[in-house]
Amino acid sequence: MTLPFTRFMRLLLHDLKVKMVSPRMVILYPLLVLFIPGAVWGFSDPNASLPGSIAVDGASTVMFLSSLFILLSATLGVVLVGFDSISRPRLTGELAIELAQPMNRTMLGMNHLFGVWLSVAIPVALLQISSLAIIEHQMEIVPSTMDSFTWIGITALLLLWYASIQMIASSMAQDLGSSVTFGVATWMLFTLMWLLVTVVIATMLGVDATNTADPTFIAFQEHADLFSPNGVYQLVLQNRLPEASQPTVWDGWIDLAVVCWTTIPIAVFLRRFRNLKP
Repeated sequence: MTLPFTRFMRLLLHDLKVKMVSPRMVILYPLLVLFIPGAVWGFSDPNASLPGSIAVDGASTVMFLSSLFILLSATLGVVLVGFDSISRPRLTGELAIELAQPMNRTMLGMNHLFGVWLSVAIPVALLQISSLAIIEHQMEIVPSTMDSFTWIGITALLLLWYASIQMIASSMAQDLGSSVTFGVATWMLFTLMWLLVTVVIATMLGVDATNTADPTFIAFQEHADLFSPNGVYQLVLQNRLPEASQPTVWDGWIDLAVVCWTTIPIAVFLRRFRNLKP
C-alpha cells in the first residue's frame, strides 16, 4: 500500500514535469532570463549609468533593485501558470476523478498549490543563484550568505503568496475567463496600482501625499506596504540595505506580515478546496 506522503510526492513530481515543459513555461523562461540575470548584470556593472539618484552600494543594493524586475516577471508567471489549475479540471470533470481518489483533500490541495508554486519558483531560484555569480564577476565582491539566502528565500515566499491567491481565484471561478481576469487584476493592483491606492488612502486620512519624499508620507507608505505582498517583499529586501536606506517601519510588523501572507492565503485556499464540489 502506498504511503500518503509517497503518493503526494509522486503526484507533485508528475505535476511539475507537466507544468515545467508546458508552452506557458517555455514562453516564460526567456522572460525570466532577461529580467533576472539581465537586470542583475545591468545594475552590477560598474560603468552603468543609472537614472536619477540611484546609487549601487554593494550586492544587497543590486538584489533590491533587481526585485522590481522579479515582480514584473516571476509573479506574472505564477498567474499565467496557475489561473486554470482548478477551474479547468473542474470544467472537464478531471477534478471529480481526483477527488474520488483515496487521498486526503488537504494533501491534494497542497499538491495543486505546490505544483503551481514550484514550477516557477525552481527556475527563478536557479536564475538567482546564477545571478550571484554575475554580481561576484561584475563587482568583484562575494555576496554575503545572509543577503543571498534572504533574496532567494523571500522571492520563493513571494511566489508562494501569489500562487495561493491565484489558486483561490481558480477555485472560485466558474469559467477560465473569470479565473484569469481575477488573477491578472490582483497582479495589476499590487504591482502597478498600489502606489495610487496608497496615495488615495493617505489623502483621505489627512496625510500630505503631494510630496512623496516627505518622511511622514514615506512612513505611511511603508505601513501600507504591509498589506501588499509586493510591499512586504521589498521591505524585507530593503532591511538588508545600508542603515540609511532601511525602512522606518518596525521589523516586528514586517515579520508578522510575512507570516500572515504565508499562512492566511494558504489556509483560505485549503478550506475552499476541502469544501469544493466538482
